[in-house]
Amino acid sequence: MGLWLLDTDTLARSRFVISPLAETFASLVDLEGAVAHHPAERKWLDTHLASYRAQLKRDPVAAAVVRAGCRRSWIADFLTPTPVAHTTPDIDEELHRIRTTHPETARADLAASLGGAPLPHHLCRDDLAERSAVLLEWVWTRTVLPYWERRRRTLEADVVSRTRQLTEGGWAATLDQLRPRTRWLGDGTLQINAHDHPPRDISGGQLLFVPVTPRNGWVAWEAPHRYAVVYPCSGVLTGEEYRPTPHALGALLGPQRARTLTLVGTPMSTTQLVALTGLALGSVGRHLKVLLDAGLVRRRRAGRSVLYYRTAAGDQLIEAARHGRPGGPAGE
Repeated sequence: MGLWLLDTDTLARSRFVISPLAETFASLVDLEGAVAHHPAERKWLDTHLASYRAQLKRDPVAAAVVRAGCRRSWIADFLTPTPVAHTTPDIDEELHRIRTTHPETARADLAASLGGAPLPHHLCRDDLAERSAVLLEWVWTRTVLPYWERRRRTLEADVVSRTRQLTEGGWAATLDQLRPRTRWLGDGTLQINAHDHPPRDISGGQLLFVPVTPRNGWVAWEAPHRYAVVYPCSGVLTGEEYRPTPHALGALLGPQRARTLTLVGTPMSTTQLVALTGLALGSVGRHLKVLLDAGLVRRRRAGRSVLYYRTAAGDQLIEAARHGRPGGPAGE
């Protein structure tokens, strides 16, 4: 299994960060595999898959890089540079790091992803990094940026949830739930995957945890300075946050209050709701009070946090608004 060895100071300094490039690369992987994990993602794929495939036809070199470097067993390192420790790095800064990859490094990384086999002739060239950056920039601009504000709020809500979990349950509880085959083994040992590689000592480096909304993940490093575990959002990312609020429910409660009721199908704190909705804390609090008074949500304490969740009456109201009640006048 793949193991990272780290001291307590390295673990204590670790951070959760958001990376537009990580989100873009994860989206590219889903486009390449034509994989959807919930209805909203299927709609996204149906919208963008044909244009993605057309873009690959326009640049067969970039297409070859993707198919050689995005393998499930090993991703070419230059395609996934470790994020810097900003709260949200700039996509142009991240793409620049790919563009400036030395040609020999890009070819060596692709050879590693192919298991050490010689590179095909059409990949023995010096512009692989630039072609890759252009493709990733296309994926960002056409398929991620139009949804970025909503995705960013989802990622921020996940970070809030993980940070709260860290405060209440410690690193073992937090790391064990990041992604399959990643868990804290104790004694300064983090299992990052199931690959049989020698343990890597990362003590003294910066350890980052990076959420993405697609259901995939990977690890990245720039030894000895930065190391990252990219993981799929969970908990708040159930597909619910991508579903539109039923029009009838918005007309009844008001669009923002209806949105709040829709989101608390999964228990959430006010901080998570602020991140997902983009509303001010005071506005979220006022909406929750009305919903509490109406018996549509309840709250419970979880450690230091107060979580809000829908009651059976709230669930019934959501379902009635989505599917409609038989027998009503048309347009009611």
